[in-house]
Amino acid sequence: MEHETALIATVAASLGVAFVFGFAAARVKLPPLVGYLLAGVAVGPFTPGFVADTGLARQLAEIGVILLMFGVGLHFSVKDLLSVRRIALPGAAVQIAVATVLGAAAMRLWGWPWSSGLVFGLCLSVASTVVLLRALEERGLVQSANGRIAVGWLIVEDLAMVLTLVLLPAVAHSLGGAAPASGGGAVVWAIARTLGKVAAFVAVMHFVGRRAVPWLLERVARIGSRELFTLAVLAVALGIAVGAASLFGVSFALGAFFAGVVISESDLSQRAASNALPLQDAFAVLFFVSVGMLFDPAVLVRRPLQVLLVVLIILFGKSAAAFGIVLLFRYPVSTALTISASLAQIGEFSFILAGLAGSLSLLPAEAQSLILAGALLSITANPFVFNASAAIARSIERRGGLSAP
Repeated sequence: MEHETALIATVAASLGVAFVFGFAAARVKLPPLVGYLLAGVAVGPFTPGFVADTGLARQLAEIGVILLMFGVGLHFSVKDLLSVRRIALPGAAVQIAVATVLGAAAMRLWGWPWSSGLVFGLCLSVASTVVLLRALEERGLVQSANGRIAVGWLIVEDLAMVLTLVLLPAVAHSLGGAAPASGGGAVVWAIARTLGKVAAFVAVMHFVGRRAVPWLLERVARIGSRELFTLAVLAVALGIAVGAASLFGVSFALGAFFAGVVISESDLSQRAASNALPLQDAFAVLFFVSVGMLFDPAVLVRRPLQVLLVVLIILFGKSAAAFGIVLLFRYPVSTALTISASLAQIGEFSFILAGLAGSLSLLPAEAQSLILAGALLSITANPFVFNASAAIARSIERRGGLSAP
């Protein structure tokens, strides 16, 4: 009797190769995320040897997206965001605008339309939550003043990308995409309808979810079964994500994010995060591997100048914007350097947005490869950017030019 083994082979190959490449990356002091992306390249269709099932990989990646967004929601703190709102809100807005304009201008220079350039620039504007948090943790900066600003800034970026993911399908047709226009082609009506669905979902989560979900978890916690509590957390995350998509027409990502937000207000939020972390990490790895499978390494040969320009926008364009606005708000140079280094990379939201834009025919495959190349190179360079910014800050401090906050 023959058994269908494509799923097992895809999972086994993806996790096995990701472990090898992730371990190798960690050994040379690079983020393991670089190894996971390279593992995807290794098992993808653009390189010789074993090729994983891309269809199954995408479905596994969807679960990875759900759990990643659930984790973002779990760590979302209104209190922390409000404490740094003075710098995080305008700073993130200006930095996103600058990166979007630079990305759009670059794509226009290469002959692609402004609509594609707009999405392309947005993909370059948002930093990776995974990379940023782990970089701050390694340096003991998460609870520092600079770390709180960086995390608050990132939360604003994440919220902007969540809104973009919600609105993009509604405006895709007017931007030249493949999605059909709603309401006879009226963009305003399409946006209003989408926002209405989101508002209805948020209202249900606020008035029902924030009471029902903590109540359920508290009852499960009293039983004393660790595996049952973990199962409840995962069932809530996946159930709300699927329910949000089925009942309100919003994305899995938005549903999972709000599932995390309602649990974050519970006294059991830390336990929920701890219990869900292993499975979240495993599927996050599968997500990054699936992203790597989309990358065609030949783009480095076909479009080396474009790849270089993308990397320059990520490392210097949006970082310079962040550096300038932090100084404009009269924060010390050390803070400006930390924020700039923190944001000098792109990651999971860039991949999610690029994938959605590709499915809506708003981004060509070549542009997605450029985004992936920019992510790989910027994440690889990020530890060195952090070290360089720290060295510059120490040098200025020795000369009496600043005092660390």
